[in-house]
Amino acid sequence: MNKSTIAPGAVILRLALGIVLLAHGVLKVAVFTVPGTVGFFDSLGIPAVFAYLTIAGEIGGGIALLAGVFTRLVALLSLPILIGATWIHWANGWLFTNQGGGWEFPALLAVAACVVAIQGSGGFSIGRIPILDRIVPQFLKV
Repeated sequence: MNKSTIAPGAVILRLALGIVLLAHGVLKVAVFTVPGTVGFFDSLGIPAVFAYLTIAGEIGGGIALLAGVFTRLVALLSLPILIGATWIHWANGWLFTNQGGGWEFPALLAVAACVVAIQGSGGFSIGRIPILDRIVPQFLKV
């Protein structure tokens, strides 16, 4: 795809995924609180460091997707969070309206992240950050 080409579907999906990730990260900070999120992870037997990484990944990843910065890389890096969320909700059944939330919503987000990783930003994005050109392969940037 030409960099000047705008792919509306890719843009919409990137922005939607960015909004959802950012909203969930902010929810963990503002509503559940960081100590509450750490406690929840701990109750599941997941080390506290993963709670902090999840919060940072959701907030930072959401912002990066909204801006269109390293879209493919960020989408790929969000997969462990989304697969983890699917795993956490697995026992609650299919529907996210079930008590504790089902697994179909996080699974759908994981699929969306895969599509964003494949399609890229779709346009209307900041795109590349020149200083990181040597660190991140070009195909992961846009």
